[in-house]
Amino acid sequence: MYTVRQLTAQELRGSAQRLGDLLADTVDTGASVGFLAPLDRVAAAGWWRALAPDVAAGRLLVWVAEPGPAGGEGGSDRIAGTVQLRPATAANGRHRADVAKLMVHRADRGRGLAGRLLAALESAAVARGLRTLVLDTETDSPAERMYAAAGWTRVGTVPDFATDPAGVPRGTTVFYKALDGAGAASPR
Repeated sequence: MYTVRQLTAQELRGSAQRLGDLLADTVDTGASVGFLAPLDRVAAAGWWRALAPDVAAGRLLVWVAEPGPAGGEGGSDRIAGTVQLRPATAANGRHRADVAKLMVHRADRGRGLAGRLLAALESAAVARGLRTLVLDTETDSPAERMYAAAGWTRVGTVPDFATDPAGVPRGTTVFYKALDGAGAASPR
């Protein structure tokens, strides 16, 4: 059993080491999330701590999935997964947001956590009046297949957009999802 919850800035700071461990695990398993391997866990935790001001100001929302029931009793100290939502700030884009850093620890993959994290994010996006979500992911990766299966619409690819954790240039696929008022994908 897993609990998915949104973090406050204070909770983010308090969870930075565990989130850093998750980030390092994600990079170590080859996921392209903006970092090169090997990723130092102390530096990874510092990266998470540096996000706290944006979380406090509402410019960034962060969710985590933790093993165990709500309240943490009987659960692991590991964070099993996370995802971020960054609402646009431009006057003509306040109806949209970027989705970033969807990560699931290797020990927790294949259990539907990515879908649960995305569902929590999409529900919160609708509650904030957001209608369009955008993300990018490594082309031909398991993440690309997961987003397509989760109802995201593929826009296209950019060749050699970013390197993988080993430093090899890889293509990036851009996706969007149009939300209706209930948090579900709406036809466009």
